[in-house]
Amino acid sequence: MTERLELRIRGRVQGVYYRASTQSTATRLGLRGWVRNRDDGSVELLAEGPRPALQALLEWCAEGPPGARVDGCEATWGSASGEFQGFSILR
Repeated sequence: MTERLELRIRGRVQGVYYRASTQSTATRLGLRGWVRNRDDGSVELLAEGPRPALQALLEWCAEGPPGARVDGCEATWGSASGEFQGFSILR
């Protein structure tokens, strides 16, 4: 069963390769969706795939790559739309 995970990650998460590292991790986990920087300094992502893979991505995002400092990670779960072909970085 495929689900959707939406995350808002706050902290020092811009300028530390957070999006590129997230894309790499999500792709390795077989997930589809996107990640992008927000104007308020947070990072937002939307991912779809099996719940165990999404949970692994959530756990990774709560830590982030070296150099990042994650202060909070807000998760919203829902039903997948199936609209994504891969996992991309949005500008």
